[in-house]
Amino acid sequence: METQQLLHYPRLDTVLMVEEAIKEAKEYPSKRQLWLSLKRKVMYQTFNVIIAYLEDSGKVIQKNGKIIWIWNPELVKKYSRSKLVLK
Repeated sequence: METQQLLHYPRLDTVLMVEEAIKEAKEYPSKRQLWLSLKRKVMYQTFNVIIAYLEDSGKVIQKNGKIIWIWNPELVKKYSRSKLVLK
């Protein structure tokens, strides 16, 4: 993530709320659709920090303007038990 002047850093419950909204979406939402669908209001700058964090941590990708949840903890457990090297 690039360094910038932030007005609000996201709290853990806000990050978890965004994660849940992405996972529960019936179809892949655009960034704006996702932001508008959140249970609580979140500043757009804070929302962008959360999306950047989720991308950097390998939980989501943005493809064709849509946000896609790609994190699969069961698959990670499977490969971490094997002798494959994970990056």
